[in-house]
Amino acid sequence: MRTLRYAINVTLDGCCHHEAGIPPDEESMRFWTAEMERADGLLFGRVTYEMMEAAWRRPASGGWPDWMDAWEIPFAEAIDPARKHVVSSTLSTVDWNAELVRGDLGPAVRRLKEEPGESLFVGGVTLPLALADLGLIDEYLFLVQPVVAGHGPTLLAGLRERIRLELVERHDFRSGAIALRYEPAGATA
Repeated sequence: MRTLRYAINVTLDGCCHHEAGIPPDEESMRFWTAEMERADGLLFGRVTYEMMEAAWRRPASGGWPDWMDAWEIPFAEAIDPARKHVVSSTLSTVDWNAELVRGDLGPAVRRLKEEPGESLFVGGVTLPLALADLGLIDEYLFLVQPVVAGHGPTLLAGLRERIRLELVERHDFRSGAIALRYEPAGATA
């Protein structure tokens, strides 16, 4: 069964808005590129899918946009061809190597986890909350930014029940950011 891994940037005060932390640097982009490359599939809600597509889809011209630094291109080249699954009740079609996930969320995601492969990557805010409430997330990866945002959406706000986690890996970045990888307490690898 594939592992479902929730990964997101978060500030010290729990804000998970994509613009609340520090801008990515070469070191953090190498980290996120490796995370993308580990995943057999990406699971996004509509908002995250549309945001990621706008930023990281290869333009029809074939070249990457001028705003993209050379050290960001490996991330773009990892996410662009990846298989994507989009949970949405408002979209009727998707492309960018994507398919819509329909029906009841729990059984639909369990089916994805049962497909061959090693891991699924889920990002965003709303969808991971629903998946955490259903007990479907096997690993939590937080890249904690050395910033206090003071506002914005917070990590897993509204979670129905507390989830006790065990730290399984830590990586410190030169920027002061820290990647913390957790598994639900009592989970077996």
